[in-house]
Amino acid sequence: MAEITRIAAVGDLHCTKESAGAYRAAFAALEGKADVLVLCGDLTDYGLPEEAHVLAKELSVVKLPILAVLGNHDYESGHPEKVTEILSEGGVRVLDGDSHIIGELGFAGVKGFAGGFGRGTLGPWGEHAVKSFVKEALDEALKLESALARLRTERRVAILHYAPIRETVFGEPEEIYPFLGCSRLEEPLERYPVNLAFHGHAHRGALEGRTRVGTPVFNVAMPLLRRRLGADFPIRIVELPA
Repeated sequence: MAEITRIAAVGDLHCTKESAGAYRAAFAALEGKADVLVLCGDLTDYGLPEEAHVLAKELSVVKLPILAVLGNHDYESGHPEKVTEILSEGGVRVLDGDSHIIGELGFAGVKGFAGGFGRGTLGPWGEHAVKSFVKEALDEALKLESALARLRTERRVAILHYAPIRETVFGEPEEIYPFLGCSRLEEPLERYPVNLAFHGHAHRGALEGRTRVGTPVFNVAMPLLRRRLGADFPIRIVELPA
């Protein structure tokens, strides 16, 4: 396979049992325009196996490698493993603290978690429920760090559902910022530098921002892309220079 330079990315498809035919044309149109397709979580609406089957059929027209992470909606019905299994059988590589190399480009992916940004990041103090909440964010950050540490490629891309930086949630109500992502996810991106990162989840956020060290971060939530780019089913394509 030729060296990858074009990454097609979208998240928050929220595929339902009635979504048959909704995505197929846009996915098919990627041929010749991208080298890999990245899906940034909330692939299904309620995390139902039936929804995953519909999405797998929609993705069957894609002739590119497909990498994905799950989102919070994919956990709603308590069957994330089944959703992963169905998509995997359809040729999707679902990452959960895993890394994967295509050509000379390395990918690391996690769902991520909430918790807030900067000085507002929730700390593990007080009630057990708070400590458990923070532990989930820490665990996801550690999974991302481990996945990145395993990569030996010169170019690396991070795939998440929750936002690792505050900049890409601008536009959302400020009250819900802590539930859209967490700065703990930014730390692994600095410790094991990536060329760029993708996430979803923030439907009314900003299209892109940068980490503290200048790494580009793209919010590819489908409702945001649809509103800002004007297509019924837009997919962001980002070129990564050699």
